[in-house]
Amino acid sequence: MDIARPSNARQKQIRRVLIAAVAIGVVASVSVALASLKPAAPTVDTATLWPDTVKRGPMVRQVRGLGTLVPEDIRWIPATTQGRVEHILLRAGTPVTPDSIILQLTNPELDQEVQDAELKLLAADATLANLRVQVQNDLLLQRAASASIDGDYNKAKMQAEMNEALAKSGLVSNLQLRQSQVDAEQLLVRHTIAQEQLASRDEAGRAQIAVQQSMVDQARALLALRQHQREELSVHAGLSGTLQLVPVEEGQQVAPGTNLARVANPGRLKAEIKIAETQAKDIQIGQRASIDTRNGLIAGHVTRLDPSVQNGTRTIDVSLDEALPKGAVPDLSVDGTIELERLDDVLFVGRPAFGQDQSTIGMFRIDPAGTTATRTQVTLGRMSVNTVEVLSGLQSGDKVILSDMSAWDGFDHVRLK
Repeated sequence: MDIARPSNARQKQIRRVLIAAVAIGVVASVSVALASLKPAAPTVDTATLWPDTVKRGPMVRQVRGLGTLVPEDIRWIPATTQGRVEHILLRAGTPVTPDSIILQLTNPELDQEVQDAELKLLAADATLANLRVQVQNDLLLQRAASASIDGDYNKAKMQAEMNEALAKSGLVSNLQLRQSQVDAEQLLVRHTIAQEQLASRDEAGRAQIAVQQSMVDQARALLALRQHQREELSVHAGLSGTLQLVPVEEGQQVAPGTNLARVANPGRLKAEIKIAETQAKDIQIGQRASIDTRNGLIAGHVTRLDPSVQNGTRTIDVSLDEALPKGAVPDLSVDGTIELERLDDVLFVGRPAFGQDQSTIGMFRIDPAGTTATRTQVTLGRMSVNTVEVLSGLQSGDKVILSDMSAWDGFDHVRLK
């Protein structure tokens, strides 16, 4: 007969539950372990990197900017009077001397003003000559009147003296003596007044002549001005050099003050360098500079700092201490490097792609084996064009990466190949 087997379904179910629980625990442990693992370090091609070695020693601080060569002697020639451009004799690029005529202006009204000024001067001169004669005649008449009074006074004085002598002998009465004395005293007063009138007449005549002389001088000055304005219708260069610009055309009407031409001396050039305002704060007049004309380096020194900032830059004038190389002409583009200071015995490295002076940045330091690089916090000091002072975070002999590593900002380690 058949024998019934004992049932083990319950044991199988318990075994399945235990196996599932163990599997879940293993998966959870593996997940936690994987989550706690750091991401694998990326690999960077060393051919794309810009490494440098930290050094200790002297460091030269410099700033650099772009600029142009400009003449030191520039003369703008303005119009001194209204006129019409009749003829342009010289064009830009022509060598000129101070007497070279660049263009010719015309102004018929100015010619008429010159003639009027000449006539006014002639009239003023004639009036002055007539006044001199009149003053001289008046003065002569006054002198004659004064001389007549002077003669009468002397006669009266002598008569009084004679009557006084006769009165002592009883030959003349006291009344006659007193009358002669009164006449002498009266003529003395008239004599004094006549002398004062003569002096006053002389002074008045001088004043009248001086007034008329000033009118003559004024007319002469006006004539000289009009003649000078007429002469300046022929526009001269006034400077030896090269005619750079003639911003007018033939037939154009120009007002006083309009720039007619620009002349410059190409033999005396200076460099105008544009320096970023953040780098120009340490520049001072007299600092040494070097100008690269693409055809040689020229030594110079800073002579002027523009006090204003335009488009984020300041203009620095550099006077050149050496002869210009061939091909150096006005408006030539140049590179300028200005030496700020020399630092002795400092820790420095090449300037990184990012970071400002007196700041802390992360830089990748290459291990001695050259297979990995680790991010290190580095404190920077004073900066130059190509180098920067290291205050902390690195030591002499350390190798660091200067190129842009922003693509690996999420990693503290990279592998190098």
